[in-house]
Amino acid sequence: MNMSMTADGKIATTNRVISSFSSKRDHNHLLSLRATADAVMCGARTVDLNKVNLGPGGPKYRKLRLKRGLVESNLRIIVSGSGTLDPNAHIFRNAAASDKGAVKNPSPIIILTSARAGKARIAKLRAVANEVKVFGKKRPDLRAALKWLHQKWNVRRLICEGGGELNDAMFRAGLVDELYLTLCPRIIGGSKAPTIADGLGFPKLAKAEQLKLKTLKQSKNELFLTYTRDR
Repeated sequence: MNMSMTADGKIATTNRVISSFSSKRDHNHLLSLRATADAVMCGARTVDLNKVNLGPGGPKYRKLRLKRGLVESNLRIIVSGSGTLDPNAHIFRNAAASDKGAVKNPSPIIILTSARAGKARIAKLRAVANEVKVFGKKRPDLRAALKWLHQKWNVRRLICEGGGELNDAMFRAGLVDELYLTLCPRIIGGSKAPTIADGLGFPKLAKAEQLKLKTLKQSKNELFLTYTRDR
């Protein structure tokens, strides 16, 4: 999982639109991490509200992927339990305009959803995505979904980039091996501003996900932290 947050733990303002509060170095850090992964995943709200495409970035990062024996572009995965993902969202456009020098033929888009989405919504999503797969009745069964991604799409390393509800579900399912966290010198505030792990949360502190600090690096006023699961 890779996330940037403000000093008060927020990942966006109260309107949930991603704000560019981190540095260019953090953006390069994000693309460097994508260059190590078979797939990049995020939640539907992140896709709906922002011009994201989850692509590999420019030629520099695509070359890094090829050097590591990966395909030029990572798979792009969106999680939408209700299936209300906007078919007109930026990510479904053929031209990946938000990545300078992006590939002309972006990699497949896979949508993970649940039976709650219903046949009509699933049909609309299948018209814009390469594959739509149903896991679970009310919420996507992420453990089953990741197992399927490994078996069918050969995904061995996946990076989750939020938002908070998806991150929370990933933590509760025990599916996060590493957390890359950039701490930025901003205060957004607001009880409704999202954090890196919203959603249902852990009912008791004793059941909370335990992490162990692996690395800490400072770049000007930002901290780049890496945590691993404390098994």
